[in-house]
Amino acid sequence: MTTAFVLLCAMLLDAMLGEPAWLWSRLPHPAVLMGRLIGWMDRRFNHGTARRIKGAACLIALIAIGYGTGWILSLAGPVVETICAAILLAQRSLVDHVAAVAEGLRETLNDGRAHVSMIVSRDTSQMDESAVARAAVESAAENVSDGVIAPAFWFLVGGLPALVAYKCINTADSMIGYRTARYDAFGWASARTDDLVNLIPARLTALFIATAKGQFDFRAVRRDARLHRSPNAGWPEAAMARSLGIALAGPRAYDGAMQDFPWVNGDARRQLGPIDIDASIVILWKAWSIMFVLCALTGFLTA
Repeated sequence: MTTAFVLLCAMLLDAMLGEPAWLWSRLPHPAVLMGRLIGWMDRRFNHGTARRIKGAACLIALIAIGYGTGWILSLAGPVVETICAAILLAQRSLVDHVAAVAEGLRETLNDGRAHVSMIVSRDTSQMDESAVARAAVESAAENVSDGVIAPAFWFLVGGLPALVAYKCINTADSMIGYRTARYDAFGWASARTDDLVNLIPARLTALFIATAKGQFDFRAVRRDARLHRSPNAGWPEAAMARSLGIALAGPRAYDGAMQDFPWVNGDARRQLGPIDIDASIVILWKAWSIMFVLCALTGFLTA
């Protein structure tokens, strides 16, 4: 079975089952194990001098462990590869979490805030309905890149070893890739490497999102993407904003302090609600379908 067909099976398995609570309430999810290892590295090495070198060395070790683990698991055959790849994809869980925000908002604003606080790191206690919906749509756009398209891309490139290595890099970036006093040096290598491995997938995701809506103004998306603080996350977010005809990003609070981020597609509608979250979920599935079709074509061409 080719790598592409293994990925097709994994995408279908993830789409159908997501992350079963009965399983991950009993066993630690691989992402949790990665997080524990990164946390140990942080506690053990993120102090004293030469933090940038220590952080880079820890990242290299993490990638080697991830790649090696993926290689060992791949020796067990396509069934094990399919299951492992499905576990490391996040389409169904992303859709479920984003949909929960819309359902919460339809009940009460506090319910919406509670659900969105599970998928974003910004302050949510003072959000109005538009801010909650905007955060959910932004999370949908950014995470379909990091959690679905990028893992699938790297699986096609290098099989399960490359996928596990990518997830290690992405998890490290989410934990230590911050420009803070504690992580600016130690997490530098993780943040820059994550930027590199997401360079192509983020732009592919933007293309898929725009294609799902039947339009793609490359120059407008590129212009809006440059407004984002991330060199990659801005691409799917800008594509989603233009596909839905809404403004995203803008000012928000972190740790009690307001951050004056620029608007993406700022001239568009800024009053958002649950219906906009619903529309973003439709686009998520269309983008997933485009990736699925491309994997199928790759499989047939390489069979």
